[in-house]
Amino acid sequence: MAEKRDYYEVLGVKKDATPDEIKKAYRKLAKENHPDLHPGDKACEERFKEANEAFEILSDPDKRKKYDQFGHAAFDPNAGFGGGAGFEGFGGFGGFGDLGDIFGDIFGGFGGASRANPNAPRRGEDLRTQVTISFEEAAFGCEKEITVPIIEVCPDCKGSGCAPGTTPEVCPDCKGSGSVRTTQRTPFGVVQSTGACQKCRGTGKIIHQPCKSCRGMGKIRRQHKMTVKIPAGIDDGQAITRRGYGNAGTNGGPAGDLLIGVMVRPHAIFEREGVNVYMDKELSFAQAALGAEIEVPTLDGKVKLTIPEGTQPGAVFRLRGKGIPSLHGGSRGDQFVSVSVGVPKNLTSAQKEQLRQFAAAMGEGDSGVKSGLFGKKKR
Repeated sequence: MAEKRDYYEVLGVKKDATPDEIKKAYRKLAKENHPDLHPGDKACEERFKEANEAFEILSDPDKRKKYDQFGHAAFDPNAGFGGGAGFEGFGGFGGFGDLGDIFGDIFGGFGGASRANPNAPRRGEDLRTQVTISFEEAAFGCEKEITVPIIEVCPDCKGSGCAPGTTPEVCPDCKGSGSVRTTQRTPFGVVQSTGACQKCRGTGKIIHQPCKSCRGMGKIRRQHKMTVKIPAGIDDGQAITRRGYGNAGTNGGPAGDLLIGVMVRPHAIFEREGVNVYMDKELSFAQAALGAEIEVPTLDGKVKLTIPEGTQPGAVFRLRGKGIPSLHGGSRGDQFVSVSVGVPKNLTSAQKEQLRQFAAAMGEGDSGVKSGLFGKKKR
């Protein structure tokens, strides 16, 4: 198997390239190698896929940071770097979620204030991840399979943290409250404070035989594969929320949510604004002057477009109903085709002479004098 090229090398940008530079480089490569523009060309198809892969990583700040640090190994599931699993919540399990407990342990509560019940149900943390889709997938919707590391209730101990067949002991020091009150004499008088129980570490219970699967935590982290339905009409930067697919709650509390950010790869031909699609099309001088029937690409395939006589550069034509479906239902947007007129190059002598005659007929030059295009005399 061939070794993967550096993603920055693939896009032809420097490692400190800005997001706009990365997007511009990708768009250029995509346009040069798009399969629709080069049907049957396997080399172009491979370069297009390679550019897509590089853009997906380098356009995502989190993935780019991992790539800069670990290279391709950051997204190898066998390398142990997490495989680009997205953004995880900084919740209580293995994170920094319970800052109130931390400050309570350090400073305690003054004036007899009590800590929150450690055995009360608590909602799990939300998770965030990202999925990259093509322009067409955003327009018409699709399904994507994603893998997300989710903290769930340990199936062996059902969240108790105890080995099967055993139960936790209610802490004898705090009587299950998780906090103890201490009294101190100071030069300013007697001060009472409430802090986390040191014996049970604020949990209100003591586990003598921890569950081997979760090591007494009551939760485990697992990689979950799931299929996400991307609705038609979704735009770059929008998000999908899956309720209850975040980290598991504590003490029977509900699970958090999973927020899936959607990133849409730029298209080689089309630009999007709302539900409308825009593209540029170059005409020859003859097509613009005499009129023509041409083919233009749309999201539904190629369609015929009639160009009237005397079409000027910058003219815009509308293809109704060929845009993006509305995310909330209803009719589709339109496609707008902006035309330009190409100036011919490398003309033959006969072609040049015909143009001189045309210029003379239009009163723009003398057919008997050697002049440039449209009768401009050479100096």
